[in-house]
Amino acid sequence: MNHFSPSPSLGTKGLLIAWGIILCWSISMAFLLTWEFSWDNPLTYLGILLQTHLYTGLFITAHDAMHGVVSTNKKINHFTGWVAALLFSYNFYWKLFSKHHEHHRHVATDKDPDYHPSGNFFIWYGSFILQYLNLWQFLLMAITYNLLKLVLPMENLIVFWMLPAGLSTLQLFFFGTFLPHKGEQHNLHHSRSQTKNHLWAFVSCYFFGYHYEHHDSPATPWWRLWREKEKQAG
Repeated sequence: MNHFSPSPSLGTKGLLIAWGIILCWSISMAFLLTWEFSWDNPLTYLGILLQTHLYTGLFITAHDAMHGVVSTNKKINHFTGWVAALLFSYNFYWKLFSKHHEHHRHVATDKDPDYHPSGNFFIWYGSFILQYLNLWQFLLMAITYNLLKLVLPMENLIVFWMLPAGLSTLQLFFFGTFLPHKGEQHNLHHSRSQTKNHLWAFVSCYFFGYHYEHHDSPATPWWRLWREKEKQAG
């Protein structure tokens, strides 16, 4: 199956959605990093959740670019994915690209970088993180943090820049890897899907709870996966 096959019907919609997420993340981050927040204010927790969701959106945008469904123009497609990945704690797009396509080729096997045969949440999550983190990311994050804290409140940097990034990795892992691939799945894609609930599917992980559908149609962008669920359910 071709995992990189952009559809001519995408038009500019995929690009607008991708850069819309990048713009929303940027505006929200700029506001939250200068906001005089209080732990007694419920909006603080809402801000953390919103930024976590937008961080997840950055990764999903990079993911869609890896499948060529952000733009039919390959250079623009990959550039968008590169920017989205870089904003997510200095992830390197081309490293993610190769790892993700290994996942699709060898899903739920010992050659799948996203899979761990133990089935244990903590061991699997640790293995998942180690597959994608490297020393350069830590160094770049440390340098950026030390530069930003010269002009921005340290507490804001930790609460709205660093914490949501970490929470987002948990969100992506739990809803996009652990739940879909835990246990033995005796189907073509060794994947399970959540039951049909489009609102929860979007809020939890940009429809990637519909994971069988993604593996069955990897050229479908995240914002059309609900249609694939409708087809499977129908």
